[in-house]
Amino acid sequence: MADTNYQNTDLHAFVSPLNKGIGELAHPVTAAEVAAQGWNLLREDLSLPSAVLYEDRLAHNLQWMQRFVTEYGVKLAPHGKTTMSPKLFARQLAGGAWGITLATAHQTQAAYAHGVRRVIMANQLVGKQNMRIIAELLRDPDFTFYCLVDSADLVDQLGSFFAQRGQTIQVLLELGAAGGRTGVRNQEQQQAVLEAVQRWPGSVALAGVEVYEGVLKEEADIRLFLQTAVACLQQLQRQGHLQHCDAQHPAILTGAGSAWFDVVAEEFAGAKIGAPLEVVLRPGCYLTHDVGIYRAAQQQIQSRNPVAQKMRSELLPALQLWAYVQSIPEHDKAIVALGKRDAAFDAGLPSPAARLRPGSDAALLPTPAHWEITGMMDQHAYLKIAAGDDIRVGDMIAFDISHPCLTFDKWRCLPVLDTQFNVIDLVQTYF
Repeated sequence: MADTNYQNTDLHAFVSPLNKGIGELAHPVTAAEVAAQGWNLLREDLSLPSAVLYEDRLAHNLQWMQRFVTEYGVKLAPHGKTTMSPKLFARQLAGGAWGITLATAHQTQAAYAHGVRRVIMANQLVGKQNMRIIAELLRDPDFTFYCLVDSADLVDQLGSFFAQRGQTIQVLLELGAAGGRTGVRNQEQQQAVLEAVQRWPGSVALAGVEVYEGVLKEEADIRLFLQTAVACLQQLQRQGHLQHCDAQHPAILTGAGSAWFDVVAEEFAGAKIGAPLEVVLRPGCYLTHDVGIYRAAQQQIQSRNPVAQKMRSELLPALQLWAYVQSIPEHDKAIVALGKRDAAFDAGLPSPAARLRPGSDAALLPTPAHWEITGMMDQHAYLKIAAGDDIRVGDMIAFDISHPCLTFDKWRCLPVLDTQFNVIDLVQTYF
């Protein structure tokens, strides 16, 4: 690495010369190289606004979820679309994850380029160029890939494409809920898919069943949906539709977003089909958690799930955004240099959590309870304050967020901080 002094420059200037895009880095940035720069957030060594991660909380959440799935005897394939960060994928895999879940062929290509070798694409693989991407990856015998099917048309398209290349694509039958998104809705649709699979022996291999329960809102409905999935898988096995599955390549039963993973674990963990089976959960947001929709979901999990209660701890928010106060144009309004280009706003606006006045002896303090973001534009946030509040232009404010998926995608790199706010690593994203 060049001996350039990057102190007091922004992170992109530090990373950009090293970044080749979707493929491998010319020189992957190591934690030691980052720490050697001596950056500290509270000393204003970073350009704000900036999304940041807290190492102690990341480590806690990684261990918490791995312990949870281990208690149920199931596997974890965290949904990588949340972070699209190879460095975080590597940590999840090193911590015991069975694989990584992704949503698109492009995401799969990026993950493969950084070492991921087992992927569930929890989506339909549609279109020749997307199929071509996966076909190229499948030339590696060490790469395992599953995608979803819910129509005979798609099965025939996959069968035709992969037959021409002499390859086999492993598919999971997706079950859907009325009013939801993808997935077969009834026995007629399911039978059409199964008949299409049979038309492509050696090119399309049915490997199991997939659901996404998050389209449903009531626990009773979710449990019934999951029980239907188990019964469907058992029926597929009895009817000989899983003939490609064996001890080396078990059948797959998979579900679980970030809100109902405990219920999925309870309903799927005891599933038996008379053949080798892997139950795979796919939550993605647990790694950083939040203080919005997923904190509310976790509170429900803590109240209803005996394993979570036994663990005597819970997931912690590990992602914040820091920004400056840039204007106080009215006595009850401040403008913060943070906007829709920086933070998720689909599931609640960022919430002020802590503040610091740079250059003073004042300590990091919690924000007053009445401070609230009332609206955001592209790069501005409206902060509701009260007349007489101790707030100045240049003050630094930390914001909690709701929905990490739509925050990560706004950042190419995120600093990782220790408990003293020193930058000890960088996490890059590949959206």
